[in-house]
Amino acid sequence: MLYTCPNQLPHARLGVVVAKRFAPRAATRNTIKRVTRELFRVTGLPAIDCVVRLAKPVNSKDGPATTAKLKAALRVELTRLFAAQAKLSGKPALPSSPPPPPRSP
Repeated sequence: MLYTCPNQLPHARLGVVVAKRFAPRAATRNTIKRVTRELFRVTGLPAIDCVVRLAKPVNSKDGPATTAKLKAALRVELTRLFAAQAKLSGKPALPSSPPPPPRSP
């Protein structure tokens, strides 16, 4: 989920909330935060405060902590959320160059 509120600064700010009940492994929570911050940096957002909150479980303790599938799903969802906010402001959602490809483990 993405919550937004206009701010009086010349730039956007980000907060990320990843509850342990939705992502029980620290590695998964850190991956979610890292991917969120990466996409936030490359997205041209207006002067708003954004809070990204995980709304449903992403994996369990018995599954892998981080996967390419999880990262890809996060990128798709976050790009959609950030693009919707950028569209409301009339700015392009992403810069002219695409974000770098994901790093392999």
